[in-house]
Order: sequence, then C-alpha cells, then structure tokens
Amino acid sequence: MTHTLKIALLSASMLLWGIQASTLAAADERDRGRAEPRPEARVPGGRPGARPEGRPAFDGRGQRLDSRYDHGRYYPPRGTVYRSLPDGYRPYYRGGSRYYFNGGIWYAPRGPEFIVVSPPPGLVISTLPPYYSTVWIGGVPYYYADDVYYSWQPDQNAYAVVDPPDNADAPSPPPPPPDSAQADLIIYPKNGQTKEQQAADQFECYNWAKGQTGFDPTQPGGGVSGNADAARSNYNRAISACLQGRGYQVN
Repeated sequence: MTHTLKIALLSASMLLWGIQASTLAAADERDRGRAEPRPEARVPGGRPGARPEGRPAFDGRGQRLDSRYDHGRYYPPRGTVYRSLPDGYRPYYRGGSRYYFNGGIWYAPRGPEFIVVSPPPGLVISTLPPYYSTVWIGGVPYYYADDVYYSWQPDQNAYAVVDPPDNADAPSPPPPPPDSAQADLIIYPKNGQTKEQQAADQFECYNWAKGQTGFDPTQPGGGVSGNADAARSNYNRAISACLQGRGYQVN
C-alpha cells in the first residue's frame, strides 16, 4: 500500500468518526431537550441555598422547596416551560381552557410547549396528588401541595381546587369525629396515615355516608323516620366501605 493511499484511508476514517460523533451528540441533545425545562425557564439565582431546616431552597434541577405546612417537596416554579408533558399526565378542562396534571404539578399549553401554572378554583379532580399535606383550618380539612389547596366535595365524590382559605396561616389541630359517628366501628390505619389524615378521612366518610343513607348518627334516632336500626345498619356499611377504600381496616 502506498504512502499516499494510507494517508487517504486515515483521513476518510477520521471524517467518518467525526460525522458519527456529531450525530450522537445531536441525538443526545434532543433527548435532553424533551425531558428538561428550557434554559430560559430556569430560576435566576436558583442555586441551592441554606435554609433553617437544613434543606436547600432549590434542588439541582431548579425546582423550589415547598416547605409550607412542612410539606417538604420540590416543584418547578410557575412559568417553567417544558417541551413535552411527563408520562402519566391527565387532562382536565375548566372554563374552556385545557390543563394537564401530573405529580402535583399543573401545566397549560403554550404554543407547541407547556408551561407550569396555578390551576383555577373550581377545577375538579378524582384523586389527590401523590404527595399532599392535610391541613385543618376552621374545623375543615384541606389538602395542600405546591401552593394549591384542594377540598373534598361530597356531592361530586371528588376534590376541587379552592382559593386559599381564610386564616390559612393559622391551621388548627384536627377535631375529634362526632362522638357517635363511628361509635360502632373500630378503625385501624393500614397505610401509616397520620392523625390529621385519619381525622380528615373519618370526617369525609361520615359526611358521605350520611348523604348516601340519610342517617346521621349524631342526631336522635339518626334523624330519620321509620326503622332507625335498619338506617344505622345501612350507614355503617356505607362508612365502612368508604374507609376501607381509603386504606383502613374496619371492624
């Protein structure tokens, strides 16, 4: 093989290697672009910073720490733009507008992209975010995540986005359930529910069972005419089913 031919073959090999490396780099950049927020959506000065509780204000991806009510989860700031939605999102509509929900984060379309937003009050969802904090305010349980409050709507058997309640900065301890609301039942949390969550679940299941059966165990005779024993039995079955569906053992 001549010296000139060797040089030509070496040059061709280096050219092919350069083309392949450029192609792989471009593909990798496209993949990262689909999963990460656009650079201009980053929070200025969003570097981890010391906080009293020892956790950084922002994580390594520019997500901020929501420490309200000791919530302790990281979320992308409002206005963060993504090129695609995460897997497992769910679509919702309110006031003629479309929203998407995943992991406690709300998105709205903006051209071909998606922007992190606050959901409008009145938007109804069937399932709470996977991570939420139960907060009692004025004797009513609210469910909080990423600066959004949710409230149980018994008439819709679902949860609705609501405005921040009055005295949101002064939560109260959970009240005990009505003395006779679950007097015939022994309730055991199977999933490690907190005291606040158990009180909220019992409160909501009591209201739901009362609405389903018309029987109110806090009223004389259950507040029904006719066979109160049969009405109480129906109420007990209803509240037991509700609590079991929320991860409790009921005896």
